[in-house]
Amino acid sequence: MSVWKKLFSAAKGGVNDVAEAAADSQALRILDQEIREAKEELRRSNHALTQIIAKRKLAEQKTQSLEQAVADYETHARSASQKGDTDLALECAAKVTELRAQGDTERQFAATFAQSETTLRNNIRQANDNLRRMEQQVDIVKATESVHKAQASISSRHLGANSKMKTAAESLGRIQQRQQQHQAEIEAASELALDESGSSLEHRLSEAGIKGGNKNADEELARILGQ
Repeated sequence: MSVWKKLFSAAKGGVNDVAEAAADSQALRILDQEIREAKEELRRSNHALTQIIAKRKLAEQKTQSLEQAVADYETHARSASQKGDTDLALECAAKVTELRAQGDTERQFAATFAQSETTLRNNIRQANDNLRRMEQQVDIVKATESVHKAQASISSRHLGANSKMKTAAESLGRIQQRQQQHQAEIEAASELALDESGSSLEHRLSEAGIKGGNKNADEELARILGQ
């Protein structure tokens, strides 16, 4: 939410679509930065948790050591009392009182560290879960963004190709039209040339069998023999 708040706060004041698009283009970069910072904070939290665990273990070890010392001095006190050395027995009893007080303090330290450890573990676990979800969402957004860019590129190229093909087809049509026009002009010029020479009429008469034409061999031989 903090990332989007930053983006929205930057977009306040009636920004236009261009400004919003620019803000959106920076969203992934900002999210990546936020994720990096969150990972660094989690690293520090894990280090702090390690220290707390170590202190809790030391306090527990110290407590166990003091409890053992209390048991030892209680044994010493009983032994001194049995031997009739009351002063030594009292000194051992005083030492037991001192060690018990130290033990209580260490137990309180261990309990406090244990509580802090539990709280910090839960917070780190929740933060890790949130971070993983955020990374997954960012990965999905990046993949979707890449697909959209690819689709836009393909669509643009497709439109460009269609435009080029349309232009080429139009050019081809114009070339064919010019060729047809040129052929028609050549045929028209030939017809005009025939009309001017008079050969057009002779050609039509010959084709109709009215005048001219090629004689066959029998007709030609008859003509020669007749002469």
